[in-house]
Amino acid sequence: MAASTNSTTNGKIDATPAAAPAAAPKPDAPAKPAPPPTMAERVEQLKRKRAKVELGGGADRIAKHHAAGNLTARERLAAVLDEGSFQERDGFAQHRCSWFGMAGKDLPADGVVTGVGTVDGRLVHAASQDFTVGGGALGEVHGDKIVDMMRASLKTGTPFVFINDSGGARIQEGIDSLASYGRVFYHNTLLSGVVPQISLICGPCAGGAAYSPALTDFVIQTRRAQMFITGPSVIKQVTREEVSADELGGAEAHMHYSGNIHFIAEDDRDAARICRKLLSFLPSNNMEDPPRLPHDGRTPPDDKIGAILPTDQRYTYDMHKIIERLVDNADFLEVQAAFAPNLIVGFGRVTGRTVGIVANNPAVKAGSLDIDSSDKAARFVRFCNGFNIPIVTLVDTPGYFPGVKQEYGGIIRHGAKLLFSYSAATVPKITVVIRKAYGGAYVAMASKDLGADAVAAWPTAEIAVMGAEAAAEVIFRKELGEAENRDAKKKELVEQYRATFSNPFMAAGRRMVDNIIDPADTRRYIACALEQWKTKRELRPEKKHGLMPL
Repeated sequence: MAASTNSTTNGKIDATPAAAPAAAPKPDAPAKPAPPPTMAERVEQLKRKRAKVELGGGADRIAKHHAAGNLTARERLAAVLDEGSFQERDGFAQHRCSWFGMAGKDLPADGVVTGVGTVDGRLVHAASQDFTVGGGALGEVHGDKIVDMMRASLKTGTPFVFINDSGGARIQEGIDSLASYGRVFYHNTLLSGVVPQISLICGPCAGGAAYSPALTDFVIQTRRAQMFITGPSVIKQVTREEVSADELGGAEAHMHYSGNIHFIAEDDRDAARICRKLLSFLPSNNMEDPPRLPHDGRTPPDDKIGAILPTDQRYTYDMHKIIERLVDNADFLEVQAAFAPNLIVGFGRVTGRTVGIVANNPAVKAGSLDIDSSDKAARFVRFCNGFNIPIVTLVDTPGYFPGVKQEYGGIIRHGAKLLFSYSAATVPKITVVIRKAYGGAYVAMASKDLGADAVAAWPTAEIAVMGAEAAAEVIFRKELGEAENRDAKKKELVEQYRATFSNPFMAAGRRMVDNIIDPADTRRYIACALEQWKTKRELRPEKKHGLMPL
């Protein structure tokens, strides 16, 4: 008999039917996976991330940067490079520092924009520090990005442009930032003489950061920027000297006193313009010749150039006027114009060919050579020789500038730099003696005996050991002492000396001058010499390098 399902309570039968067992819960249906992002969505995400990187430190910091009259790092690159040619590299790079509040801190592009673009269609690698991101401070990744551009420049044989605007080392990263500076300096040295290196100083450049520009070939500084090793506050603390940042490291200070820079730019756009023009004269690397512009090759006589010289040799003139008549379209890019202005250096073209010009300027210190002008010329000659640029030297110098300050300052050592540079140069060297060429300065200014390939002289040239006035005092001391009328006798003897030595004919007779030319034919002479010597090859003794008297 089946058991009843009813239960009893106190002997009574509970007639309430038993509850049916609860149904087991149904398992949840598996979640439907979200569809993967479409290509359009991925591209949109990329655009958002890229826009954030390109905004740098943000709209507020950019506005502040603009209000100070500065372009942003990317705007500076856009001004230097051909429109639309820039391709960024490592834009999403991030630091890995976790010390002193840096953990998780976002620094777009790690404070430096790097990449490749073109200038007049020729490839250039570039780095531009972004002051709106952490003050443009250099850390490990920041430095590595710059070094990567330098390595790419070296591998491809393309110029490297570095736009500086940085508060210095990223101190939160400690010695990692210092090591990064070391790698930058090391690669500056590797690139030296292989590809042109140009630094633009568009903001602060202090401490160790200043050494990278110093290792490059040309430095362009804006009037708003400062560059120094130790700032005014440190100097005041250590030496008690008081000086403003601009007086210490401004563009005028470096151009006139230190000689650390080569061009002053009015602002960022002017710096970009100078950079582009400078690159137009230069080859991309040391294995190429400089670009040659189209030219019809005509060099008609210039009947006005000779009239630039004053009739009386005692008076001065501005050598710039002669240079402008020798180069194509009077287009001359002077380098270090306000530093040691008694000597002029810069780039021009003759019948489309780039030439480096070194010239005494009689309008300043009579065109004499001194410590600064010797350094200035030596460095320029070395650069031209390294990058296959022929050197045209225009001579009008009475000698080395005298004085105790010059001697104590090492004029012997500094003057020897110029001798060394010209002697070591193997590019075509063309020299024109305009007027005075006296003593050791005659030898130093690319004389035949220092390896000049073509030397011409104007009929006004005076090539001698010293000027006639000084020479007469030495040679004819006895005659002058015995003369009844010393002044008249001296005048006679000076003219005798001048007729014998103070002209180009004695030098031409000794084959120290190849030609005596009509000033009107100077441009033609230079053009013909450039064509004649364009295939010049000169073998030198095998050695690691010469030991320049630094």
